[in-house]
Amino acid sequence: MQLPEAFTQQMKELIGTEDFLRLSASLESDAAVAFRPNGRKGFCAVGDLQPVPWSSLGYYLSERLPFTFDPLLHAGAYYVQEPSSMFIEQAVRQCEPVAMRVLDLCAAPGGKSTLLRSLLPDESVLVVNEPVRQRAQVLMENMTKWGHPSVVVTNASPAAFASLEGFFNLMLIDAPCSGEGMFRKDNPALSEWSVQNVEHCAARQFQIVSDAWPALAEGGYLIYSTCTYNLRENELQVQRICSELGASCMEIPTDPAWGIVGSLLQGENLPVCRFMPHKLRGEGLFVALLRKERSVRAPKQRGGGQRVLPLDRQLRPWLQNADGWGQISIGETLYALPPALAEVVSLFLPLLAVLSAGVALAQRKGGAYQPEHGLSQSLAFRRDHFPTVNLTYEDAIAYLRRQSLSLGNDVPRGMVVVMYGGVSLGFVNQLGDRANNLYPQPWKIRSQNAAPEVFSIVNRDAEWA
Repeated sequence: MQLPEAFTQQMKELIGTEDFLRLSASLESDAAVAFRPNGRKGFCAVGDLQPVPWSSLGYYLSERLPFTFDPLLHAGAYYVQEPSSMFIEQAVRQCEPVAMRVLDLCAAPGGKSTLLRSLLPDESVLVVNEPVRQRAQVLMENMTKWGHPSVVVTNASPAAFASLEGFFNLMLIDAPCSGEGMFRKDNPALSEWSVQNVEHCAARQFQIVSDAWPALAEGGYLIYSTCTYNLRENELQVQRICSELGASCMEIPTDPAWGIVGSLLQGENLPVCRFMPHKLRGEGLFVALLRKERSVRAPKQRGGGQRVLPLDRQLRPWLQNADGWGQISIGETLYALPPALAEVVSLFLPLLAVLSAGVALAQRKGGAYQPEHGLSQSLAFRRDHFPTVNLTYEDAIAYLRRQSLSLGNDVPRGMVVVMYGGVSLGFVNQLGDRANNLYPQPWKIRSQNAAPEVFSIVNRDAEWA
């Protein structure tokens, strides 16, 4: 791998020539592969796998598998995530273990967002945002598959959150960066790197934090992370946030055996965490936990926007324990909101471009309700309200390719849930001798490669079967 000369010099000055040579050599090896089972859907890891040491949820794999052809991945049974990124768990655990209002500001594709949702108390509200529209659609897909109902997906600029003064008590900003820690995985990051780009990224990062800072409550926490090595985007950025915005840097306890290093800024003892690929199994990562010290004005109580209505009685049987749930419409889709979300979602609607909120429940079709795909993926879905059919592996792949299915004449006509491995894949409309495939067109498997033999890295717990 040919590293830029300026980057090479920068790293030698930062970590020394000997350490840099080890880092450079590590980038020639394959990246580590890891995943997290979705325990909320009843899945656990299969086999004698090595846990990711800084994660209570993640496991390493010995090789990258053809995940695209595993129906359980599409059903939200697990998430494939870079192992260093799972360290966010340790920062979250330093925050008060109460129901929280959490914002993941630069969230696509959703790895850290799904991890956050797995770690937070059920009553917490998680808002996941992505400013780039196309990436926001990918984020919405992954959050829908993960299945937790107390999630709002938005497509807004960081500045759009400033009006929600003091609303969030935890904020994650995985800031866009120069990507030095991803050189092994991402060739564009290598080819696009320059000293000027580092400066551009640092300025952009501070602007992002500054724009969203009013939305963080006094005493609230900011997890700031990048996947880069230089001081400008990391330690110096943290110092600037502390001095100009009013924050203190908090310690994140670590085990020396994990191989994580601390600050590389000489003469300063910032309690930050750095992941270096030659010292552990993971990509480059920087994480700091900051606490907001300066107060803000009282949160604004905004009126207007769409009112949250009680959930339609016809739709309550589609959900488990729907007491206290509300509903709103976004476009043509009706969304069901659990109580914690119903209390606050009307605040977002006049301020942000909300793509989804709660459970995508139904659309009106010819005077009747037709269930949405998001319902089939939700933890709140009452599956026994609809007929179900278990698919073979071959039929499951055909369904995910949005090909036609024939379920047999003994399957009742109307909406049917198709299942694989104990989990719902989605809906079909059974017409008798054939079934209309209702899997979302943008999410279908597009690869024309032949599906491999069945493999499994997760199992469904017996109590969920």
